Amino acid sequence: MQKRVRVPYIVYAECIGCGVCVELCPTVFQLDDQAGYAIVINQGGAEPDIIQNAMDHCPTACIHWEEV
Repeated sequence: MQKRVRVPYIVYAECIGCGVCVELCPTVFQLDDQAGYAIVINQGGAEPDIIQNAMDHCPTACIHWEEV
């Protein structure tokens, strides 16, 4: 049985495009200027605690963990 891992995802409808996640974790998150919200560019691009810090500072709490 394969081990499940947690990866971040963004609820785009809740994202206001403030860029806090990008500032705190640019190896995982990027702003999509055309769409007006942040996107995940590399789910494993940082240690979980760094990703969690970006999640904790998101003003709309639109970034979540998903087990895959």
